[in-house]
Amino acid sequence: MKCLWQLLLLVGLWVSTTSVAFSQAKINVNEPTKLASAQDAAPDSAKAKVASPKALTFTASTDQRFFFFNDTRNDNGRRVPVSVYGIRAGFLFPVRHPDQVEPGGRRAAFKTGVGFYFVNQTLDRPGLLPGTSDAIERHLRIVTAYFEPYLFRKKAIEVSLPLELGYGHSRYVEVNNQTAESEVARGIFIPAGVGLSGSYQFPSVRWFRPLHWFGVNLLTGYRFILKKDVPESQVNYSGFYISVGPSFFLENLTYDIGQWRKNRKKKRQ
Repeated sequence: MKCLWQLLLLVGLWVSTTSVAFSQAKINVNEPTKLASAQDAAPDSAKAKVASPKALTFTASTDQRFFFFNDTRNDNGRRVPVSVYGIRAGFLFPVRHPDQVEPGGRRAAFKTGVGFYFVNQTLDRPGLLPGTSDAIERHLRIVTAYFEPYLFRKKAIEVSLPLELGYGHSRYVEVNNQTAESEVARGIFIPAGVGLSGSYQFPSVRWFRPLHWFGVNLLTGYRFILKKDVPESQVNYSGFYISVGPSFFLENLTYDIGQWRKNRKKKRQ
């Protein structure tokens, strides 16, 4: 009888111990812990490199191009460059999978926006417009929408493919020394273009951050006219264009300002 009670006591202890252990294991595995999640925890350096950027980043730049219009030629019949001045503004769109971008790569898939351009030109070509025999002043105002996907964008070098479609307004004034100037033509035209752009960003220097706000840019392409402004004339703005000059990376400036504000806020805390 004594042995039977001892046996029952051992079985009860074993069952109770097993149930406690099982319940403890169940708590460890299934119940949430009090540890901070990865989202709440401060990101380490590796995770910061692949953090998703903002949806949009504003960018703007000046844009001076030299166009070789088909109607602007010298005495030998060769086309001469015409300076076209403008400004572009738009947004950078991030890549869809920023975690796949190599460290050091700037995470942008394409940029899109609008540009405004103007041309003031004197043409000493009698007959360019019907009924004219003196020099003509040409005034062009052009608004374009552009879509520019990046073919290559890593560290200091970027290559893109700008595609443009716009709306233009032209105004022609005949210049006569004996009489007052008179307007001879006015019209609306539709330009379109495709080009290839390459930029180099100056390296970042820790003690002089503004250096990487600047760089150089090379742009070349072709613009053609879908609708002429003065159909009965010899006016033709179609032709190649090229641009070489300094480049300003506005997104780098805004990024540095944001980092400066974050660091200042941390110091205050």
